[in-house]
Amino acid sequence: MRARLIVFPIRGRNWCFSRSIDQSVLDSQYSQTPSTFKQLWIKISSSEKATDSNAELLIDFVANKMNRAWTGLEKAPPGSFKNKIHGLGLRLLAGVRPSEIFLKSISKEVTNVEITYPSSLNARLVRRRLRHIAFRGTVIHKKYFYGSVSMLPLTSAFAVLPLPNIPFFWVLFRTYSHWRALKGSEKLLQLVSDTSESKTPNENSEKADHNSLGVQWVLQPSEELEKQLHCGDDDDGLSKDTISDICKTYDLNTIDVLKYRNSV
Repeated sequence: MRARLIVFPIRGRNWCFSRSIDQSVLDSQYSQTPSTFKQLWIKISSSEKATDSNAELLIDFVANKMNRAWTGLEKAPPGSFKNKIHGLGLRLLAGVRPSEIFLKSISKEVTNVEITYPSSLNARLVRRRLRHIAFRGTVIHKKYFYGSVSMLPLTSAFAVLPLPNIPFFWVLFRTYSHWRALKGSEKLLQLVSDTSESKTPNENSEKADHNSLGVQWVLQPSEELEKQLHCGDDDDGLSKDTISDICKTYDLNTIDVLKYRNSV
């Protein structure tokens, strides 16, 4: 499966790294995840895959349940207890780094990436920055993953209270999130490494077949993205309107991209 990555400077030394949203792929992945314990058991018992694959299936099943519960909170009536929990969750999620969200989007199904970037940027610099964020992710998210796992037994003790165990579910979500970001970091680092096959603008004509077998990353400079950056560039970085236009053009999540602008 191919993933389209959009890379561009957003404010000073802050660069945005984001993946274009492909709703059909999301729907396909969602439909393949078991929705009940019975379906999960049947799929695991009938699978001839390694234990690691079954563990990932179990993790996806739990994540699916958490997403359904979150959707239920989102639809709760205003002012209700569930609605207040949803508001608390939004405030907590606002603190999640955008780089973590980006790395989580690089799933194991991704076999190659198309990297779109402003034409004025050096292609080697773009790939170097991608390798850096991937390598840094393997270090940071491994550390935070083990840290979150160690917090699970402590937060599970709050289950004795007559209230929803929000600390436990938050730590459980952070454990899953760091694990996904770690796997995404490893996958991205593998795809954009020096040993992987690639195509660059200098090696092939613009009409080259980018779907050729064996190509793991393609660098694609964009004149359109370059123009959008110049239209909205100022002393404080790209304006919100410009970021919104770029997100519409390349199917990006505006809220996640804005986090790059405000990050330190």
